[in-house]
Amino acid sequence: MMTQELFQMALNVTDPWYVKDLKFDSDNKRLDIYIDFKRGSTFSYQSDDETELVGLKAYDTTDKVWRHLNFFEHECYLHARVPRVKLPDGKVKLITTPWEGLSNGFTLLFEALLLQLVSAMPVKKVADITKVSDDKLWDMIDRYIESTRIHEDFSEVSAIGMDETSRAKGHDYITLFVDLKERRTIYITTGKGSATVEAFVEDLEAHNGSASAIKDVSCDMSPAFTKGVKTYLKEAKITYDKFHIIKLINEAVDKVRRAEAVEMKILKGTKYLFLKNQQNLTQKQSATLETCTLSNMNLKTVRAYNIRMAFQDIYAAKTEDEFVTYLKKWYYWATHSQLEPIKKVAKTIKRHWNGIVNYHQSNINNGVLEGLNSVIQATKSKARGYKTFRNYKNIVYLLTGKLDFSIVNCKYKEI
Repeated sequence: MMTQELFQMALNVTDPWYVKDLKFDSDNKRLDIYIDFKRGSTFSYQSDDETELVGLKAYDTTDKVWRHLNFFEHECYLHARVPRVKLPDGKVKLITTPWEGLSNGFTLLFEALLLQLVSAMPVKKVADITKVSDDKLWDMIDRYIESTRIHEDFSEVSAIGMDETSRAKGHDYITLFVDLKERRTIYITTGKGSATVEAFVEDLEAHNGSASAIKDVSCDMSPAFTKGVKTYLKEAKITYDKFHIIKLINEAVDKVRRAEAVEMKILKGTKYLFLKNQQNLTQKQSATLETCTLSNMNLKTVRAYNIRMAFQDIYAAKTEDEFVTYLKKWYYWATHSQLEPIKKVAKTIKRHWNGIVNYHQSNINNGVLEGLNSVIQATKSKARGYKTFRNYKNIVYLLTGKLDFSIVNCKYKEI
């Protein structure tokens, strides 16, 4: 009897519930705990409109089992006959016990542990460790993401970053929206067109946010994103993300290098040499770059590289006038470089001039988003289950959404 009382205290089983029996199977490494309720007890039931009905007597009972935290190396299961109660409208409903989680067959504490584990390692690995099917884990993650996001409040969101990424090579695209101030993903949707912004606004307003409150948006120079922002976020100023712009310039530099490498063998295998910043070069790469920059070489690739480095320096300007002056000088240099890939990207920048200059006022970029995306990509290579949009979306929210699961699981912070 003393053992049952100890387990009752450990499980926080309170009146009218009590631990009735324990069965310990050392051979199968399993502990079964049987919970019951006192005769004559009354229960409460929360209706669909969140009205709590109290003082309801058991109409009948249903036997249920829940997986709980392991007892040392032994799997632990809770058993209980759960009352069904008759409501004033005549309907008979099963009550919710204090220990059961959002998923059928798990306790709150066990789900809290699973959430912590899947946040730190691949879902398949967690499934192997806990002997829970990965399909059931994905279903649990989905329930927690959906239930927690209902409580999200976006009323303070005013600056966002948006970017598309693919679930896998050759697969469909998804678009991520990040709160740049809180540095977290707040919305994910399929596609990469202007309709993604419309979908974001609907979700934003469903969580106390406002399209008119969004004053700054960082995105790439995609016509679809530009159209979406101008259509659905009319109060927002677009800042074209400098990392995407530099990526375009890098691609232009590499086109120059590839064309020149046909005749200049010294450029073979030097792709990343001209795409890195000088401080990130290896000692060998630095020596090769020094050789390439000798005046008698007069390489087109080196000219393209210098133009690329000069563009990055523009962002160090202390005033907007200085920024614009540097940008104008850079544009003249690029368009008179006689390097067609460089001239082409310079004209693209000219078409998006205002959104580039806006950087000096907004001082925003998608660096936060790129950092979050790197976390996602790192786990994607090690995990199974990302083949569906639902699972990919949920792992992104799980890793980068900063969701507070304690809102729907009071045990979450106890693990």
